Amino acid sequence: MIEKTVKVNMETGLEARPAALFVQIASQYKSNIHVLMEDKQVNAKSIMGMMSLGALKGQELTIRAEGEDEKEAIDVLEKFLTSPEE
Repeated sequence: MIEKTVKVNMETGLEARPAALFVQIASQYKSNIHVLMEDKQVNAKSIMGMMSLGALKGQELTIRAEGEDEKEAIDVLEKFLTSPEE
């Protein structure tokens, strides 16, 4: 299992569109992936779960992955969250 804490760098935070893209990326991996914020833990492959976090720019999230491709999943999801939107 790998865990990494990252700061959201998108202007809009994880609103509908970025949350949907995050879920699409997470769903490409076999690993179990969860996102933790404050006292919530949600499945990173669930659009409703990700949107329920309401993560805003500057907030910290912890990504936790467990499985055969956990390192790659964490790295790609971290890059997505920390890159400014186009």
